[in-house]
Amino acid sequence: MHIAFHTPLNPVGDRGVSGDRLMARQIVAALENLGHAVQPVAAPKTYFRAADPARFASVAADAARLRDALLAGYREGRPQPDLWFTYHNYYRSPDFLGPEMAAELGIPYVTAESSDSARRAVGEWAAQTATVRQGLAAGDVHFYFTDRDRQGLVPWENTGTALLALPPFVAPGPGPSRKTGRTGPPRLVTVAMMRKGVKLESYLTLAHVLERCRDEDWTLSIVGDGPCRTEIGAAFASLPESRITWRGQLDREATQAELARHDIFLWPGIGEAYGLVYLEAQAAGLPVVACDSGGVAETVRAGETALLVPERNEEALAAALTRLLRDTALRESMGAAARRFILAERTPARAAERLAEGLALALRNRSAKLKSSSGKARP
Repeated sequence: MHIAFHTPLNPVGDRGVSGDRLMARQIVAALENLGHAVQPVAAPKTYFRAADPARFASVAADAARLRDALLAGYREGRPQPDLWFTYHNYYRSPDFLGPEMAAELGIPYVTAESSDSARRAVGEWAAQTATVRQGLAAGDVHFYFTDRDRQGLVPWENTGTALLALPPFVAPGPGPSRKTGRTGPPRLVTVAMMRKGVKLESYLTLAHVLERCRDEDWTLSIVGDGPCRTEIGAAFASLPESRITWRGQLDREATQAELARHDIFLWPGIGEAYGLVYLEAQAAGLPVVACDSGGVAETVRAGETALLVPERNEEALAAALTRLLRDTALRESMGAAARRFILAERTPARAAERLAEGLALALRNRSAKLKSSSGKARP
C-alpha cells in the first residue's frame, strides 16, 4: 500500500533528537519492511505550548488550505494514498488533517499513540481536545502503547473502530561492551533532554538521589543538552566533579555505544509517557532504576530488568540504586535479562507483526463503513 504518514507533533524527517521522533521513524521503517511505500505528509507541526485560541484558529485555517491543496493534487493525478496513518494525536498536537482526508478519499484512517483526556475536554483546551476526538471517532484502528492510553480510548471503541496494543519497541544497538569482573566503581548513565517541566524535575531528583548515595562507589555519565543545561549543572555542583562526565547531546549511534559501556541506567522519569530510552538502555544490557511513572512500567519487567519505585520518592530511588551498586551479581543478571527481554519481545520485527494485523483490520473496517454508507444513501 501507499501510506500517507502524518506526524503533527514533529516532522518525521527533521534532524531533531527526541523519543517521539525516533518512534515515528521506527514505525515508518517497520511499515516499509512490510513492503509498504510510506510518504511523510509535508505539513507544519501543530504543537501548542499554550491553548491560545487565536493560534488555534490560524492553525485550523492553514490545515484547511493544505487539505484542499492535497485533494486538488490528487484530483489532478497525483498518486493517492491507500491509507492515512497519524502518529501522536493528542491535545497539544491534534490531527487537523487525517480524519477529513481519509473521509474524502474513502481510505482507512489509522493512528498510533493517540490519547484522550476528559479533563482537557472542558476549559482552555476544549477546542484542541475536540479536534483530537474527531480523529478518535473517525479511526478504523488506534494503536495504543500503554494501558493508560488504552483506558482513555475505550469510549471510542466500537464495531468500526478497533483498539490494538502496539508495545513500545526499539531497534537494538550493540550488546554490552562491559567485561565481567571489571574493577572500578559501577558506571551509571542517564540520557535525557535538558528542558523545563518534568525533564528538569527528573534531573533535579537525580541530583538529590546521588547526593543521598554520595558515600557509595559510582561514576555517572550524562548524555543530553538543552536550554536548562546551566540550571542542571548547578544542581550537581555539590557532587565531586570527578565522578560526573557531561557528554552533551549525542546522535543515536553514539548514544547506543555510550549505553553499552555502562553498568546501570538511572533516570527518574517523572511524568514519562513511557520513555523509549528505557528500551534503549535494556537493549544495551543495562538494568534500569526509575520511578513507576506514567507508562514506564510497560517498557520494562519490574523486578526482573528494572527496579521501579513510587514517583517522586527520592529515598526509595536512592535505596534501589544502592541495592544495585552493592550487588554486582544482581545488576549483571538483571542486565542480561534486560537484553533478552528486548530481543525477544520489543524488536521492530515484533512490532511489524502487530502493525500488519492492524492495517488489515483497518482495511476491513473502512470497507464495512463504506458499504454501510452506500447502503444508507440508496433511495
